[in-house]
Amino acid sequence: MKTTGIVRNLDNLGRVTLPIELRRNLDLDIKDPVEIFVEGDTIMLKKYAPCDIFTGSKEDLIEYHGKMVSKDSIKELVELAGL
Repeated sequence: MKTTGIVRNLDNLGRVTLPIELRRNLDLDIKDPVEIFVEGDTIMLKKYAPCDIFTGSKEDLIEYHGKMVSKDSIKELVELAGL
């Protein structure tokens, strides 16, 4: 991990403001979803990008019952079902 040298305080609701330089570097805009990961005592933030629930692919996605599925996975499922 690379340190930025930036220190920010939590507000009374537990929020932290990310500096504009970081938001620009990570292509984060207002209201962009951010995924939160925890590893030991480390909190990591990543710009959220939906992906296929089966393969992790991020191409040709379709939402089905709140889940993202790629067209390739759908084709494979159709073949498996014999349709």
